[in-house]
Amino acid sequence: MSGGSPARRGIDDVDGITRVDGRVVLIDVAAEPLDVAPLVEGARIFVGYSGWTFGQLDGELLRDDWMVFTSRPGDIIAPPQVDLWGRVLRRQPQPWAMLATHPIDVERN
Repeated sequence: MSGGSPARRGIDDVDGITRVDGRVVLIDVAAEPLDVAPLVEGARIFVGYSGWTFGQLDGELLRDDWMVFTSRPGDIIAPPQVDLWGRVLRRQPQPWAMLATHPIDVERN
């Protein structure tokens, strides 16, 4: 282990952990598991790739092509059985909240 006992160190002192905001962090997949595990309350793993050309995402945001909502700490570590998309939409004002009632497969609507 690098730098002493993880139980005595804070998140900001562990190699491979980068604080995003409050208790929300990014964990480098190459980080030493024994250093990281004692500090992790829950995890959400994202796999894949998304890419945009220069300015493309800014344009999409300006055209309201994306729905951008404020998250809550519980969103990050919601259990897999939770419909996170529906949960976030239901706490939004109308008409966004109504989208939570749409079926996942729109052909079933």
